[in-house]
Amino acid sequence: MNRLSEVLISFISILLISIPLLFLTIYISLLYEPLRLFTQMRIGQYGKPFAIYKLQTMKNGKVTKTGKILRRTKIDELPQLINILKGDMSFVGPRPDLPGYYDILTGDNRKVLQLKPGLTSLAAIKYRNEEKLLLRQLDPLRYNDEVIFPDKVKMNLEYVEKRGFIYDIKIILLTFKSLFK
Repeated sequence: MNRLSEVLISFISILLISIPLLFLTIYISLLYEPLRLFTQMRIGQYGKPFAIYKLQTMKNGKVTKTGKILRRTKIDELPQLINILKGDMSFVGPRPDLPGYYDILTGDNRKVLQLKPGLTSLAAIKYRNEEKLLLRQLDPLRYNDEVIFPDKVKMNLEYVEKRGFIYDIKIILLTFKSLFK
């Protein structure tokens, strides 16, 4: 998608979801726990760090009851529309990772850094339940570093080669389909 399309779509999306999200925030905050926006440093285009926006889903290192719902439905990711509006992110592209992953890639794998990170990607769809997958491993960090992350890099390199408006629309539609499974 081009920049103008992303700005228009993210702005319209923010307008459309802001009222329902406000009511949802008030409802959840009154019944369960206050919803808060938080930022976290992630690696962006060209390896530059940026602050990603999310709804807080954890408290004292544990996922809250509300947080589980927000994560399962990916509602906690909606504030990233602000990142798209600011130009830090795109709708489709490699999901931004914590420092120590994309920023230390070498060789051809660094091509992934040419792209703005995205709200969704084929890797994000494939690893939609990554947390559950990691919980089943004896050594989750090692499994992530040796299996999941290399697979994400491979998939994101394929996206570098295939990207385009029609391909992005296909990925967005697949994302919506995965949300409603």
